[in-house]
Order: sequence, then structure tokens, then C-alpha cells
Amino acid sequence: MVALQTPNVDINRPAPDFKIQATDGKTYTLNDVKGKNGLVVMFICNHCPFVKAILDKIIRDMKELKELGVGSVAIMSNDPAEYPEDSAENMRKLADEKNFPFPYLIDETQEVAKKYGAVCTPDFFGFNADLELQYRGRLDESGMNNKPDAPRDLFNAMVEISKTGNSHAVQKASIGCSIKWE
Repeated sequence: MVALQTPNVDINRPAPDFKIQATDGKTYTLNDVKGKNGLVVMFICNHCPFVKAILDKIIRDMKELKELGVGSVAIMSNDPAEYPEDSAENMRKLADEKNFPFPYLIDETQEVAKKYGAVCTPDFFGFNADLELQYRGRLDESGMNNKPDAPRDLFNAMVEISKTGNSHAVQKASIGCSIKWE
């Protein structure tokens, strides 16, 4: 496992569009997942210990953000041939078991991760209602150690974005496992 940190945020960069299939068998585009007040695009996977440590908090935060009009989507861009735990079947099982409140998309060509500039799992991108990037960073300070009372960096930034269209949050890099490129 190689731990990487995300680069600095490119404020106001438009969200790249996509059209890819999810674990539910449906195909989604950017417009299908955006909320009226913003969107969180996250790159996650099944096998990463960083993702596993915070997955329940991701689910909690995305449920609460949905109530504020913020959509969310999770994208898995790893090569499942090298990491079988990230296979479509295992993704489907995890999404069903955890009752994901967001679509879990399979980026088979890895093109979506490249368009977004995703480098690790988890990697979080927070967009305003105009789909302009306002936040790129961590969920919270947990890393691989789930800290139940850690300040909710992504959540708090997205609350502000949902209300004002931008964020004054300090952009603290996410840290996680590198995306497993083919």
C-alpha cells in the first residue's frame, strides 16, 4: 500500500461530465447525481484501509448532505484484475450491505479518474450548484484510524457551499491508497 496525498484544490474548475454504469445496473451522468445545491464526487474502493476506516462516516455525511440538496456519487477506478476485492460483484455486495445513499460507479476505463485528477482513495471533490469545484480534501482527520469525534471537514465545507456557493474552509489534503492504474 502506498499512501498518497491529494494536490491543492483548483477553485472554480468545472466538474468533468461522465457516463458510466453503477452497481445497480443503471448508467449515470453528472446531471443525474448533482443536487440543487451542490455535489460531492468521491473516489473510493472496497479494499483500501483508509476508506474502510471512514466508510460509515461517509455514508452518514452523504445522507445528511442530501437533506441539504447536495448530491453525491462514489466512483471506483481501480484495476479489479489486480485487486479482486474491488470487482463489480464485490462493489455491488458492499453497496447493498451498507445501503449506500449514493450510486457506486465502476470506472472501468479509468478515464473519469483521469479527468478529475483523482490520485487516491478516498479522494473528495466538492462542487457548488453550478458544478464549480470549491473543495478538494479530506473527509476528516481520521486517516486509517477512525476518530469518531473528528471535525467534519468535508461536511462542514459542503454545508457552507450549499448555502453560499463557495467555501472558506481550509483545504486539507486527503490521504489514502494510490489508485491502482492498469
